[in-house]
This record gives sequence, structure tokens and C-alpha cells, in this order.
Amino acid sequence: MRNPYEQMSPKEVRALIREGKITGNTSGMCAGFAQANLVILPKELAYDFLLFTQRNPAPCPVLEVSDVGSRLLNIVAPGADIATDLPSYRLYEYGELKGEFTDVSHLWRDDFVSFLIGCSFSFEAELLEAEIPVRQIEEGRNVPMYITNIPCMPAGVFHGNMVVSMRPMLPQDAIRASVITAAMPRVHGKPVHIGDPAMIGIKDIMQPDFGESVTIKEGEVPVFWPCGVTPQAAVMAAKPPICITHSPGCMLITDVKNVALKN
Repeated sequence: MRNPYEQMSPKEVRALIREGKITGNTSGMCAGFAQANLVILPKELAYDFLLFTQRNPAPCPVLEVSDVGSRLLNIVAPGADIATDLPSYRLYEYGELKGEFTDVSHLWRDDFVSFLIGCSFSFEAELLEAEIPVRQIEEGRNVPMYITNIPCMPAGVFHGNMVVSMRPMLPQDAIRASVITAAMPRVHGKPVHIGDPAMIGIKDIMQPDFGESVTIKEGEVPVFWPCGVTPQAAVMAAKPPICITHSPGCMLITDVKNVALKN
């Protein structure tokens, strides 16, 4: 089942999100346009976080960094309001999840810096174009995401293990998907693992740490990509006084075409 917002423009969908008419995950929306994860931190932590993203480019490919205190974006979605234009946000205080909101205007501070990070939803349109099924889109669910035993390179206060997203595929499709996504390093690139989940520390593939489980059919193998929820795991480990992120699966839909993010 294709997403009903698949053929709408990013600006149109962002307007619906701003009006509160879309509050769920954005997988499959605005085909051909890149989506982005979000991390908002106080200025005093921004350098450490930027260094963390540079040292871990596969799970944390940066697409844009905002000016200090600015809610408006300049590059990936000019004029978009970072406090209103995602379907759902998470507020963390000292590493603990304190709430989810569809609008974080009331939480905004003049010292906030926003980081937009590439999202694997961006390469799903390429997979669909190649007639490779994407299970969570078929089932209308959020992509399953898992905390692994793969360590990230620490930077300042930020550290932790990589989070991955999973899509089940037939082995021949997994090979083709690897080639397609390898050409898109700014939206996580190639898979980090194919096959046995236990090899990367996942105990139960039907119990994801984020998102929702999906059907794995007979003969299929799980394929795991670096995931932009990795910074959330790093935030939970670092325990900063405040951090705002997207809710898993609820991305900023940018005006950037996926093809512009290819090698």
C-alpha cells in the first residue's frame, strides 16, 4: 500500500503537519524528496555534537546546522519552521524522555542549535523505483529500529552504540539494495549488516527498541542500515540538561531531491 501523501510536495505536507493534520510517521511521503532527523541542543553542547556527527558519518550524516537561536532553515527547506514542521518531537531532560509534542514553540530557547541529519526514508523511494518492496510502507507501519553492540566513536560528552533500521528482503533484493544505497552516503549509505541479528547484539528482532515490528516472510533476510536515531541514544547516554529530537519515524521532509544526495 503506497502512502496517500506520496505525490504531494514537501511544502504542502509541511503545511499539513504545521496545522496538526499529520502527526504520524513520514515514511513514504513526498516521493523523491529527502527526509531528515532532528537534534536540538543548547549552544554549549553544539560543538561536541557536531564532532560526534563528523566522527560517525554513517549514522549521523549532517545535512544542515542552524544559526544559534533560529527556528528557520536556510538550506534543506528554506523558510521551514523547525519548531512546528515535524509531526512529532521528543523532549529529553538529563537523558530521560519527558514528553512528546506536535509543536515545540513553547520550549524554544535563544541558545538552541538545530542539526538536520540524513534519514534512510530518503533512499526508500530509490528502492521502490527498483521494485524492491519496503515492508513497513506496505504494512503502514513505522520502520523497526534497534540499538546494536556496534560502538560509535565518542566526542566530548557524546557516546553510545549505533542504532540501525531494518527492512526484510529476499537475498537477491538485499544485494541490489546494498548497491543502490551505497551511492547515497548522505542518507546513511550501504547496510552495516545483513542476516543474523544476534551478530550485532539484537536479541529479539520482533521487539524493536524504536518503531514497530514488521512481517519477515519465509526466505527473507533482515537488512540493517545505520539510523539517524543513533544521536538520540547518544543523548540518552550523555544526559544533557535539555535536548529536543524528532520522534522516531517522524521526520522533517525537505525540499532537497534524493538524487542531489547521491555520489
